[in-house]
Amino acid sequence: MKLIPPLLVLILTTTSFAQHLPTTEFHLTARPWHALNIPRDSYLDSVEGICRFTAQHQNPDGAIIDPFLKREHQYSTPYFAVAVGTLVRAGRAKDLLDHGIRAMDHATACFAKGSKGIPDNHGEFFIPALAEAVEIYTDLVPKETLERWRDRMKLPVDQITNGKTSNWRAYAMRGQWLRGNLGLIDRQSAIDYIEDSWLHAEQRDRIASDKLHLYEDHQTDPEPHAVEPVGRGNLLGIVAAGYDGPSATEMRQLVEDGTAVSLLLQDPTGQCPPDGRADDHVWNDVVYQLCFEVMAERAHRAGDDHLAGQYRHAAMLGFQSIQRWRHNDGSFSITKNRFDSSQRVGYQSASNITNYNGALAIHLAESYLACTTEISEQPSPNEIGGYAFTTDPKFATAVASAGGMQMFAALRGDTKQIYKYYWTSLGVNRFSRPGWDSRLGPSDGARDAASGHGVTFAPTWLENGKWIRLADVPERYQGKFAVQFAHPLLVRCAIDYAPIKGDGPQFRHEFLITPDGVLATLRSADTKDFGVTLPLLENDGSPLITQITNNIATTALNPTEDQQCFLALTGGDPSIETDDAPILSTYGYLHPLRVKAIAGINQTFVYPRNSSDPSATEMLTSFRPTGDGFDSQIGSVHGNIYIGRTSAGGEGRDIDINGDGKPDAVFDAPCRFVLQLRAGKIIAVETDRNIHGVIDGKEIALQAYRPASPPLR
Repeated sequence: MKLIPPLLVLILTTTSFAQHLPTTEFHLTARPWHALNIPRDSYLDSVEGICRFTAQHQNPDGAIIDPFLKREHQYSTPYFAVAVGTLVRAGRAKDLLDHGIRAMDHATACFAKGSKGIPDNHGEFFIPALAEAVEIYTDLVPKETLERWRDRMKLPVDQITNGKTSNWRAYAMRGQWLRGNLGLIDRQSAIDYIEDSWLHAEQRDRIASDKLHLYEDHQTDPEPHAVEPVGRGNLLGIVAAGYDGPSATEMRQLVEDGTAVSLLLQDPTGQCPPDGRADDHVWNDVVYQLCFEVMAERAHRAGDDHLAGQYRHAAMLGFQSIQRWRHNDGSFSITKNRFDSSQRVGYQSASNITNYNGALAIHLAESYLACTTEISEQPSPNEIGGYAFTTDPKFATAVASAGGMQMFAALRGDTKQIYKYYWTSLGVNRFSRPGWDSRLGPSDGARDAASGHGVTFAPTWLENGKWIRLADVPERYQGKFAVQFAHPLLVRCAIDYAPIKGDGPQFRHEFLITPDGVLATLRSADTKDFGVTLPLLENDGSPLITQITNNIATTALNPTEDQQCFLALTGGDPSIETDDAPILSTYGYLHPLRVKAIAGINQTFVYPRNSSDPSATEMLTSFRPTGDGFDSQIGSVHGNIYIGRTSAGGEGRDIDINGDGKPDAVFDAPCRFVLQLRAGKIIAVETDRNIHGVIDGKEIALQAYRPASPPLR
């Protein structure tokens, strides 16, 4: 039996990338890279685990009952039906078919009653899910059963929805298009609804008015990155399902642009960016994954196999990132920590077991259906680096990456609670790098709703006898991001923090980002009593392995695995003060350590290490800041040139890798270049322009952004 992707009747269109949007044109990575080669069926492994867990919570009527709420919640039942149907159509879990049929029977019966008959008035979510399911279950159920479901699915949209103009409207738009394609409603009425929603119910404005064409949620300020792909993903689903109404071209352009930008926002371990309501939920990463799978196929069909490979690899990164949160019973954690779900750490009011496991199941199933072509993976932009930019002021975030070492900062913080949380914390919230456990980063900051105290990697200062952390006072402060140099191996940028109005010291936090870590230099001309806050993750439901000495603070989940290290390069003895209480973030308790400035400057090296890297002590001993960068055991920066263990490059005409006074690579004009190294020898080179060079004594003609490897001809 041929599997028919219900929402992915892919159309051949040329993918595009507006000129004003950030991108990276280089291909070589700073670290050795390999494809993930995750089998497509692995998606279904996770779907089946969730479905077998969920089936245990189905009542005799077919409804899925949340184990904590003790009732049916939101869209849990139709999402379960779609996931089970996908499994059975793929030849798996046939013993669950009756569960899926009963779920469909119950969900369509609710649908036929209109919005008041649908759990929690979530009719917008029912429309696309049930439309997908009706097609999936074709040939899996008797004809009369299918016709009963189809008849129930013909209810007019205004009897199902609540008239919301949030991302809920985007769900209804996609559902209407799918219903039109299935003949459940008149096709022209589907187009009319989509056009009206696009032009008059805010859907166009929410994405077109954003400078990077991200989807604006309008429920928190700053905007939430976690919810952003929901609206954009539904619009992308309409485009991918062949929408050809009057606004189709514009809609396609905007959602493809926004999805291309999200390649740079995803962290190099596959996590969706932090900040905003519902952030740090496991489903966030799977919505990114689905968008990337859809775009991989679209780019492939448009003939851009390199871009297709980047999207495919990014999708696999997203899938890989959620596996750490899979439980033995097949279900997944709701938020990214190891606390018992009964404690609801990081939950918003909608966060519950069956609906958000259902969201994982349906989007993983849709990812499986989207992934129809063998596409060769390519390094994702978040693994290559070479960019630093700000989002639209409504999101107010900054992201920078060199060699995959990514820094993510909030330039404004939440000043109002939503669902009893401050979701966005002012300051640097995340450090991450490829092949490393980015939970340790930290992966997000926090601000406690009760006390108002916050913690991010950001300035702290003495005010009226009390130490104030920047994340404590988003009402008073905001940041402005500036970029001095952005290259795949080296980024120089800074955040200037200043009072919005009134008095208070100003700070300049400069960042020198390399593939190995981040050198952060903090200065203030307005106060002598200041320093930096180090957010150390110490308990995520289970205690981590932490150690704090005079100049080093480290945390790890396992003594033989990844470790985050904060190296205090300036300060007294001891440099690191530990008198503040931990604050609970979505990932766990963050201990806000303090390192004071000495003579108007604070310098910290953020060093995420693997077990094969030098220890924190060895790194600190070898680290020497200089006027134009630093020298260390694992790498050096001077001016705009970086030299590391597996890569070197920057901007210039030549580079001496081994320090013998003789250049190992010479170009006939200044250029930006990346060299990959193995055992100190150059094994690949890439430049930003057509140029001639001499590599290890051999002449070579190079084409812009075309990596060359030995024999370098």
